[in-house]
Amino acid sequence: MIKIDHLVKNYGATRAVDDISFEVAKGEIVGLLGPNGAGKSTTMNILTGYLSSTSGRVLVDGLNVLDEPLEVKKRIGYLPEQPPLYLDMTVEEYLIFVYDLKGCELNRTKHLEEICEVVKLTDVYHRLIKNLSKGYRQRVGIAQALIGNPPVIIFDEPTVGLDPKQIIEIRNLIRTLGRDHTVILSTHILQEVQAVCDRIIIINKGRVVADELTENINRIAANCNRYQAKICGPQREVLSMLRDRTDIAYAEALAARDGEAYVYHIESAKGVDIRKSLFYALASKSWPLIGLETLGMNLEDIFITVVDKTDGAEMPKSPKGGKKGRSRTFEKDLAQSILDATAAKQESIAPYEGDE
Repeated sequence: MIKIDHLVKNYGATRAVDDISFEVAKGEIVGLLGPNGAGKSTTMNILTGYLSSTSGRVLVDGLNVLDEPLEVKKRIGYLPEQPPLYLDMTVEEYLIFVYDLKGCELNRTKHLEEICEVVKLTDVYHRLIKNLSKGYRQRVGIAQALIGNPPVIIFDEPTVGLDPKQIIEIRNLIRTLGRDHTVILSTHILQEVQAVCDRIIIINKGRVVADELTENINRIAANCNRYQAKICGPQREVLSMLRDRTDIAYAEALAARDGEAYVYHIESAKGVDIRKSLFYALASKSWPLIGLETLGMNLEDIFITVVDKTDGAEMPKSPKGGKKGRSRTFEKDLAQSILDATAAKQESIAPYEGDE
């Protein structure tokens, strides 16, 4: 449905988008991530026809954005970070205006009623937009993107200003839309991407540095051999014992306590299950283990590590094999595997010979 082929965008001597290539299939929900200034907004603006590219091409449903911009725009529903609302219009007047602007041929009354029901705007349909809360204004922005039932929908920060209940509703809406539409979601709420998206693309310094299925990342990150332990005993002695064990790669005492127990963050050596041996070792010293929780690794850890590595930043180092400072071994290994796989994908894409 979407094909971005060796896309480049220069602003004078500054290259905002640097040879980006990826495809998005019909019915796929893709999260587009990256730090500020990474090139996300520029990429989306080129995709929607708002900006032209320096070179490369963008195809939507087989149509070139530069060659057939009006036809492409008919196939795209776009919600920018700041919804393009006319505050002195009612919700009804605004949606009718957008309906006419898009040249929509569906039954107007029925189509707008269906959209308002989906995004929960029915109760405010006749109210002025300027009198609506920020959350409702965001819903109006989503509604205008859905008018005409476009096959491609692009959301830029769709849940900004919404309360927790509304956020859940919008996430469910995005999942529903993904059944029949291609959806690109750009957001800084990483948990949102992890909960909604089928695939994650991370852009940094104008290049695609990570492109992986969310389920693959979640599966690997869930098995990172990290634990939070609650242990009754002298903190200094317990921590020393933990750090001296060869099957523990990293340990630190946290500030939290649970009654008489101190809380520790532990990372086992790669491929080692320490739970039984740790229990017996603590029992032999009469230090009760009253809690042991397996900790996964979240998308935020992966995102930060991938960005740091592509920025050339040094990972935190510490004495005694990393047991004093925070261990980043697992993040580094996972990030490197994602970077290597993405680099291989990018290299396998044939060069685009056209001249935009």
